[in-house]
Amino acid sequence: MKFLLFFLMLSSFAQTDTNEIYHFTSSTKLNEWRIVNDGVMGGISKSSLILNDLGNGQFMGHVSLANNGGFASIQLNKTIQLADEKKFILLRVKGDGKSYEFRLKSQISQSESYVHLFTTTGEWEIIKLPISEFYPQFFGRKLNKPNFNFKSIEQLSFLIANKQEEDFKLLIDWIGLE
Repeated sequence: MKFLLFFLMLSSFAQTDTNEIYHFTSSTKLNEWRIVNDGVMGGISKSSLILNDLGNGQFMGHVSLANNGGFASIQLNKTIQLADEKKFILLRVKGDGKSYEFRLKSQISQSESYVHLFTTTGEWEIIKLPISEFYPQFFGRKLNKPNFNFKSIEQLSFLIANKQEEDFKLLIDWIGLE
């Protein structure tokens, strides 16, 4: 069954102009991803990234507002060249009804991240985020700079920071470009 689903997913990529840039599978090396929580600022939020029984990435944990905390994230350093015709980031995810941020950096050394908020429905869905709408942010503050307009990406991340204490769980199947 998993093979059939994988084949159907691959054929859907072939029928559209979608390029897969990351796909979680049972053989994914989770150490490619780095957990960055608010502990870097004194907070006590906790998160983890595991593979579930179907090979999906499962980003889950608890966001705490204690000690000026309030976020949890996972980051992947990966160089991705952006062709001019690619206008969207696609995420196949199953969330918990909460809002998350998907973040980009054109260079790992950049201080700002380029952010797009998305809200999950609790069902598997493909979320389509226009690359031109990723806005610059630094320490939770929107910057007065142009939106993402670079030719490559060096870092991808998922972040939850809803200004409330909460448990969360986000399943991630794949990330693509269209």
